[in-house]
Amino acid sequence: MARILKKRSVKSGLPPGSLVYVGDTSTRPATVTVMEFGGGVFREEEVTSPDGFLPSSDPSTVTWINVDQVHQVDVVAGIGERFGLHPLVVEDILNTDQRPKMEDFGDFVYIVLRALTCSGESFGLETEQISLILGRTYVISFQEKDGAVFEKVRDRIRAGKGRIGRSGADYLAYSLLDSVVDNYFIVLERIGERIEALEETLVSNPAPSTLRAIHGLKRDLIFLRRSVWPLREVLCGLQRGETALVSAPTQVYIRDVYDHTIHAIDTLETFRDMISGMLDIYLSSISNRLNEVMKVLTMIATIFIPLTFIAGVYGMNFLRMPELEWAWGYPAVLFVMAAVCVYMILYFKRKKWL
Repeated sequence: MARILKKRSVKSGLPPGSLVYVGDTSTRPATVTVMEFGGGVFREEEVTSPDGFLPSSDPSTVTWINVDQVHQVDVVAGIGERFGLHPLVVEDILNTDQRPKMEDFGDFVYIVLRALTCSGESFGLETEQISLILGRTYVISFQEKDGAVFEKVRDRIRAGKGRIGRSGADYLAYSLLDSVVDNYFIVLERIGERIEALEETLVSNPAPSTLRAIHGLKRDLIFLRRSVWPLREVLCGLQRGETALVSAPTQVYIRDVYDHTIHAIDTLETFRDMISGMLDIYLSSISNRLNEVMKVLTMIATIFIPLTFIAGVYGMNFLRMPELEWAWGYPAVLFVMAAVCVYMILYFKRKKWL
């Protein structure tokens, strides 16, 4: 289950621009992959020295630098120094609890968004912060984990298929954004399956485990809303041309990603309403079951009230009770008790209480 808030207390009291990693700890080293393509050029390699981070001087060539495992502060700081990134941008890259946003610095655009994945049959919701630096001829992506969210984009570049090999860095940034947003629908489909299963359980046999599942889903949806809603503002700014680094042809494609984001938000809000309704249904089901139990117990107690009265009357030890010496007294009392039971049961059925 994804953590809603990460510990920022490690940065308390530090001056702005302090490079401190905030996020889940990891023992894996950072991996830096460089891909250059376009203009008849293709190169892909892993680099370790900051000298390999610089993009090509050819304006027709796009350089994509991807960094996995941003917990290594020296690697992120080295890239920031090489590309002249603002210290606050480098600080935000290392702080993996950022809200999705876009900041235009003139020479580059800084974009933050969250990638969502679900793993396992038990639906383990996982998230990671994705930071994108869009320049004129380069894109730098920082991934919190070793995620495969960009693998299909890499395959398209390697195969040389589609517009991505003929377009600039802004189209590459669009492709990365589109890959992240498309993954939201996979997560939403899994949530839809869980909601359908919970609805069947609510109708057939609601249990305390059902309530725990509903609360778990509600928590996941709150986290999803926190991750997806702000992205609408980011894409809205990019499609309106608020930055000169995004060309007019690419704005059309970004508009398509914006539409997908709105669709994901609508689906998310629908699921939230359904979960709220399911919680009400669960409480109503439990209340109805309790009412049924209380009704049965009340009817049993009501039937035994006159029987207890009859048994109490004939349990008194007075000497002059005419029925005590009657030979058929005991069977007669049992018959009266049975007749009272039958009459009350028939009366309850007639009133449709049974």
